[in-house]
Amino acid sequence: MRRRQFIALLGSAAAFPVAARAQHATKIPRIGIIDDTPIWRSFRQALRQLGYVEGQNIAYEYRYGDGVPERLATVAAELVRRPVDVIATFGTPPTRAAKEATASIPIVMVGVGDPVRAGLVASLARPGGNITGLSTLAGTEISSKHLELLKEVMPNLGHVAVLSNPTFSTSALLLNALQTSAPALGLSLQIVEARQPDELEPAVAAAVTQHAMALVVILDPMFLAQREQLAELVAKYRLPAIYGIEEHVTAGGLMAYAASRPEIFRRAATFVDKILKGAKPADLPVEQPTKFLLIINLKTAKALGLAIPDKLLAVADEVIE
Repeated sequence: MRRRQFIALLGSAAAFPVAARAQHATKIPRIGIIDDTPIWRSFRQALRQLGYVEGQNIAYEYRYGDGVPERLATVAAELVRRPVDVIATFGTPPTRAAKEATASIPIVMVGVGDPVRAGLVASLARPGGNITGLSTLAGTEISSKHLELLKEVMPNLGHVAVLSNPTFSTSALLLNALQTSAPALGLSLQIVEARQPDELEPAVAAAVTQHAMALVVILDPMFLAQREQLAELVAKYRLPAIYGIEEHVTAGGLMAYAASRPEIFRRAATFVDKILKGAKPADLPVEQPTKFLLIINLKTAKALGLAIPDKLLAVADEVIE
């Protein structure tokens, strides 16, 4: 080998570690988001306010599981292989899929009903693993609020149906909270169940057949995905309904009293920020919502022949006309 070629080769070899270090130094953290929807906009905006600019010092990887367990497992594994620095999930099934895919990559969950009962964390105060974030366990405390709001709109209300999906991990907890609250309000409850979309109409029809005057729709990913169908059904059977997720009302439902979705996604961004700065999920207590919104669809109320009390309209965070 000629001397000039040897020196050039030696120089390129010496330069390689420097180039590698430079490339490593410019590596930006990647956040994997499962089932990205418009609701994650608040999450990204909050991270930007915290100084994370997409393409400069943060990147996002999106995967879509469409709520199908097998697909969720596949996309969670894809993010782990990518790899990403943090996985962000919304709801119990995607969070469980992420947990099964990795025990080391931090996971920030949003909107999980009862992460302890679901086996995702050891406790809210001490998660103990690679998962933390925000739980909607506070929903058990606002179940009575759903009944109170229906009673305000319908003073003569006596019999209420509750739509539940028994396969969803949080359903039993929320049902128990409703059953505990109902007697003090002079209400009797009837449970109707739907495990899949084609069971929704029989469930709503059963509620009407058994003389329910109103319907409480328990938090459930399937119900949310079928919100337009559900709104059409309660309109068809003229059954006033209240929900725990605001999108149901924009789809045509009567009322929702729900945790502020933008707020909980903004809070999720602070968890990501702390983790990227070195905090461990095990040391970050799981938070619960503190801000709740009342949304009323006045158009739906009029179609049902209901007069919403002025005092309720005055305190509503949003009124759809």
